[in-house]
Amino acid sequence: KLVYNQNFQRFESYSFLADVRETTQESNGLVQLQRQLISDILKGKANKIYNLDDGITKIKETICHRRVLLVLDDVDDSKKVTEIIGVQIPFHPGSKIIVTSRHRCLLSDLFIKQMFDLEASSNYGDLCKVFEVKELAFNESLQLFNWYAFRQNDPIESYMDYAKSIVKHCGGLPLALQVLGSSLSSKSINVWRSALEKLKTIPDSKIQKILKISYDYLQDDHDKSL
Repeated sequence: KLVYNQNFQRFESYSFLADVRETTQESNGLVQLQRQLISDILKGKANKIYNLDDGITKIKETICHRRVLLVLDDVDDSKKVTEIIGVQIPFHPGSKIIVTSRHRCLLSDLFIKQMFDLEASSNYGDLCKVFEVKELAFNESLQLFNWYAFRQNDPIESYMDYAKSIVKHCGGLPLALQVLGSSLSSKSINVWRSALEKLKTIPDSKIQKILKISYDYLQDDHDKSL
């Protein structure tokens, strides 16, 4: 999102499709994303879409004449990308497409070639790059968590052991550290102990379950609606 915010003004048109994994689980979610993409590229102009094939045709017609920045965020299945925007996409020269995923294997050579019709290109590796966002080291994680939980780099002494254990279970995931730290800020030791016990039941630092615990400890319904 930060990369998008820092660069979108350099392009004629732009679109950030957030939470592709979640949205596509909803009824008509794929068409919803197609409508958002076209609306973003056309800067709010309405465009009716009757089905996925119709949406793909309209998207290709929309983006082929413009330098666009397109982000598909949190993609869990390459098939969903092709269902939204199709294959052999005629992107205008200078366009940039960013696909974020928790699964490195999704961004395979085959998927990239299929998407951009680069089978015959000997330099597609220069056109498409895969970047891996590393998890935070323990000390970095602890500092980030402490900042949201205590508004300082070091934990309050009586909370130190709990803070270190909670950070360990967050697995270096910045969003989990931020949200969980904020939700436990100003809470009692008993609340922290309860949160830690729940974290111990979560295998492999599953971020959605960690965020659910954070949600449960938010102070009131107003906070939960944010």
